[in-house]
Amino acid sequence: MTETFDREAAAEAIDAPGTPEEHWAAWAGLARLPVVQPPSGPVVVVAAHPDDEVLGFGGTMAQLPGPVHLVTVTDGEGSHPHLPAGRIAALRAAELERALGDLALREHRTYRLHVPDTDVGAHEKQLTRQLSTVLRQTGARLCVAPFTGDLHADHEAAGRAAAAAARQTGTPCWHYPVWMWHWASPGDPRVPWDTARRLPLPAWAQARKQAAIRQFTSQITPLDVDTDLEAAPAPAPAPGSVILPPAELAHHTRPFETVFI
Repeated sequence: MTETFDREAAAEAIDAPGTPEEHWAAWAGLARLPVVQPPSGPVVVVAAHPDDEVLGFGGTMAQLPGPVHLVTVTDGEGSHPHLPAGRIAALRAAELERALGDLALREHRTYRLHVPDTDVGAHEKQLTRQLSTVLRQTGARLCVAPFTGDLHADHEAAGRAAAAAARQTGTPCWHYPVWMWHWASPGDPRVPWDTARRLPLPAWAQARKQAAIRQFTSQITPLDVDTDLEAAPAPAPAPGSVILPPAELAHHTRPFETVFI
């Protein structure tokens, strides 16, 4: 899925009612995806926003035996335009650190690039250079990044930059979907299913991932001008006007994760 999508149409697809998780669960195509195992050496995981990496690849990260280098492209400060961007950025960085604590990674380092939220595409060449540097310096055996057909502009740009950096450094690159599960449907011809692979998650990895997801309070609970941005995270997702409602989170709490290779 490489063609460029109209941004307005993409936004409408993400805002529209999504495909229920029970439709995905009932589709035999997911169960038939070949299983792939990540390497034992260093892995660089790229996220357009703090939480993407946990949603798309958190359960697998929890299982990695080697160092994990997490590159957060933006601070996610644009998720709540009605609130101070600096405070949102700080909140989301803190949420990510708590989430990584719940994943209990054996060894990790986080890189924050501070690219403007919603504008990753305008910084794609610079991002490619930065990611190439990280891949070389870490001796990465694998780069994992957002799906280049996710229909979210920042996700796609981050994924393209990661793919370009991986080509420059000779590093294998996998891509994890986030919003694809929302707008696509089982067997959707817009999705390159022939390159899709499954990453099984044992029960303990699922539990760690679910605990990590609950740390992203700003995304799973309503946040308004009266919200205490320093408050402790909510114990569970709440319904209402939230960015990641329970129906969306259901796509990311399966006993496996999916990547395109």
